[in-house]
Amino acid sequence: MEEITDGVSNINMSSDSYKKNRIQVSNTKKPLFFYVNLAKRYMQQHNEVELSALGMAIATVVTVAEILKNNGFAVEKKIMTSTVEMKGESRGRPVQKAKIEIVLGKTENFDELMAAAQEERELGYAEEQN
Repeated sequence: MEEITDGVSNINMSSDSYKKNRIQVSNTKKPLFFYVNLAKRYMQQHNEVELSALGMAIATVVTVAEILKNNGFAVEKKIMTSTVEMKGESRGRPVQKAKIEIVLGKTENFDELMAAAQEERELGYAEEQN
């Protein structure tokens, strides 16, 4: 029993397997702007965000990144592409899938843009109440 306890206490998570600022994007589970808003929140907390996707979801990740860049919220820091091997859904044999990881950082005026957006929401809410 001691060997198991020692083995468990010696396990260390590699920084790559779990990152607090990584968003794994799906093209079916959530709407596009869910990921845009989540990325903004992650950038507020961690100063940068890593968007990651496989296969058909790659287009969604690229769109999210472009929305953030074109609206002045983010700058591109790094783009990595690779191919990963996964078990196939039907026969269980390995399938190659394209993977992309895009790291975005906050722009200099990120905080000002976020404050302006928050102010707009508050004004809109106040007008609804009148």
